[in-house]
Amino acid sequence: MRSGFVTLVGRPNVGKSTLLNRMVGTKVSIVSDKVQTTRFPVRGVLTRDDAQVVFVDTPGLHRPRGPLGRRLQEATTESLRGVDVACVVLDARSPLGGGDRAVADQAPADAVVVLNKVDGLPRATVLERLQAAAALGCSEYFPVSALTGAGVEALVDGLVARLPEGPRHYPPETTRDSPEAVWVAELVREQLLAVLREELPHAVATRVTEWEWPRVRCEILVRRESQKGIVIGRGGEVLKAVGGAVRRQLEPGAYLELVVKVDRDWPRRADLAGVPPW
Repeated sequence: MRSGFVTLVGRPNVGKSTLLNRMVGTKVSIVSDKVQTTRFPVRGVLTRDDAQVVFVDTPGLHRPRGPLGRRLQEATTESLRGVDVACVVLDARSPLGGGDRAVADQAPADAVVVLNKVDGLPRATVLERLQAAAALGCSEYFPVSALTGAGVEALVDGLVARLPEGPRHYPPETTRDSPEAVWVAELVREQLLAVLREELPHAVATRVTEWEWPRVRCEILVRRESQKGIVIGRGGEVLKAVGGAVRRQLEPGAYLELVVKVDRDWPRRADLAGVPPW
């Protein structure tokens, strides 16, 4: 039995969360094309007969702006300490840039490069991106598509081979380590990003304040009174759409109450910005 922790790092929107979900085989991390979708390290657990891998999805590394950005960067940096394997995830559809090099500089010297989003690209382009990535000086390079699954099995096998021998850290049926209440709050935030798209102010947070199953109360926090109307929508249409999409991902019979509140200082609070609230 091999077991250990594998951290995924990279710039925003390189597909870390989609890759994590693909490797675990189920949804454990919310997905969006928005920067700062991942607010704190998310752990997904893959258990096989020969191994247990704990994958850690991290906030995208970029130049921080304000207290939220700084806290997200700190959370990612902390996740690289003492990890068994670090994966530097790159977007194959973009040339290697300074941001990618900055990420690789923060990763351990024996990090693995994962070239994601190779689906639909000419073979020559993929080879060109791999050759450019070789300049990062990492130990192995894997072209994959988290969207289609191409190359992911080989990547997982390669990561397992790098793990030390050891016992399982979680029961075999575990796929994520976040509490159910935190997971529901994240699903609400994911749907807000999907429904509102560009209209949504980035200064929004979600938290479950009451859990008496099947009744769940989730607060949506914005920083200004003027933002409440955007999140609620005309006649409550946005909240209805968000609530319906989330309930379809919960156990049958769930009653989800969504409440929008103003909290100007939430980005400065560790439990809402960058630090796992458990």
